[in-house]
Amino acid sequence: MKDLAEKHIVLGLSGGVACYKSAELCRLLIKAGATVQVVMSDAATQFITPVTMQALSQRPVYTSQWDDRAANNMVHINLTREADLCLVAPASADLIAKLAHGRADDLLSLMCLARPIEQLPLLLAPAMNREMWQHPATQRNLAQVTADGAHVLGVGSGEQACGEIGDGRMLEPDEILEEVVAFLQPKVLLGQHVLVTAGPTYEAIDPVRGITNLSSGKMGFAIARAAWEAGAQVSLVAGPVHLPTPRGVKRIDVRSATNMLEAVMNKAPSASVFIATSAVADWRPASASERKIKKEASGKPPALEFVENTDILATLAQSDRAQRGDLFCVGFAAESHDLLANAQAKRLRKGVPLLVGNIGPDTFGKDDNALLLIDDTGARELPRDSKQALARLLIADVADKIRDRDQK
Repeated sequence: MKDLAEKHIVLGLSGGVACYKSAELCRLLIKAGATVQVVMSDAATQFITPVTMQALSQRPVYTSQWDDRAANNMVHINLTREADLCLVAPASADLIAKLAHGRADDLLSLMCLARPIEQLPLLLAPAMNREMWQHPATQRNLAQVTADGAHVLGVGSGEQACGEIGDGRMLEPDEILEEVVAFLQPKVLLGQHVLVTAGPTYEAIDPVRGITNLSSGKMGFAIARAAWEAGAQVSLVAGPVHLPTPRGVKRIDVRSATNMLEAVMNKAPSASVFIATSAVADWRPASASERKIKKEASGKPPALEFVENTDILATLAQSDRAQRGDLFCVGFAAESHDLLANAQAKRLRKGVPLLVGNIGPDTFGKDDNALLLIDDTGARELPRDSKQALARLLIADVADKIRDRDQK
């Protein structure tokens, strides 16, 4: 199912050059499954035409409170009553000032004021010059609209249309989409700090060779995003992968199992949930050669001595905090066969309340997966789906288990 399936979004555009981003935002919202009704201020029509937004949304665009297409001549009322979300992007300094003072002199501000506050969330994506953004009046207005129930997204920083550089750029369309999707997700982990490991580790043999595996990190990154969507503070310790950092997630890049252990132990004291999705190498060379190991004339491979890496999951699962119930630990098992038996054995061996199993060769590098959730009550299958969809189901299961634990 698409992230915004069956959602109806009113997309408002106030005046600003960032209106050009709203065209792409509209397209992304629809691609994610939403229906989109566009409302534009007069100033917005100076930057992008209603024709463009109508073509993208496949719906008539509204620009005036006097629009007589509504049988009752109450378009400002009608537009909000069937919506799941009202998103204003861009939200200009002028529009934010109107909302802060309860002014309603055009359709867009009138619609925002007339919306049922308890039923229809209002998200604002500000866009303005850096000096306008920093001005005390703007900051006061932002604080006021927030106090009045609006949810103000952050702004980007960088080069602006005026040529100046600083804060105030509207977020990019894909960033706003992530914010919208996250806003609509249940906040089942609000107040939790989730620590996630993802990807492979790399154990150097010499400067050009090493031991690693086929883990892409996609499942771990999806879990980190789902935890952020669920309201948690998220720290992601990532092995050597080439994936964009999920929005709202603090990422720590590592290379070896020793690096990962150090990063995890540094973050663990403040974490309340630890989800170990990374495929950590069990062994590493006892010592890495400083120079490339050359092939001998005999053709025989070099003799390599290995030492065992510290088991990161078991270390945390057996810690005092985990034993007291202050740290909920979740492990992953990527198997090639006998998934249920191997995963059950690993859960007991590691001492974790929840173990997630999958068949590694069937999922490495792919965007979908199938999971087996194993706890002390048995096993439950999550059929093949996108990794993001499965991540949300896993996070919901973790939240349920934490709630049940806390109620005992």
